[in-house]
Amino acid sequence: MTGYLEALRYDGQEVNPLFSFLGARLERAEDGEAEIRMPLSDGIIQGAGVVAGGILATLADEAMAHAVLSLLPAGRMAVTAEMNIRYLRSARPGDGGDLVARAKVVKPGRNLIVAEASVFGIEEKLLATAGGTFWALPETK
Repeated sequence: MTGYLEALRYDGQEVNPLFSFLGARLERAEDGEAEIRMPLSDGIIQGAGVVAGGILATLADEAMAHAVLSLLPAGRMAVTAEMNIRYLRSARPGDGGDLVARAKVVKPGRNLIVAEASVFGIEEKLLATAGGTFWALPETK
């Protein structure tokens, strides 16, 4: 996974199309922790003019997944088995700045791994918190 995680840190990466689509960038993924940063833009708002909840959920999910991946050996991947999210505050593109998701593994396991994440907006205001369980897939050959 090291090559994949390292590739995500650079603009123009091609290993994760979702990150490219969202303009997201992996700032850090090591020792069971991860941080993802994404610009707050007009393209991610819903009809009421605030960032869509699904965007915040996606950032939380991706941050948790990459925290999990930082603990797995090369050749192992993980998928989300379940996730919950709590929305605490809205964000608008006019607020400026970036959305930042920070995650950490709270219970590593051989096959099931539990993580939690927080998503922040401008001035580090907490927008959402999430928890998830990830299934570590068998090693690929």
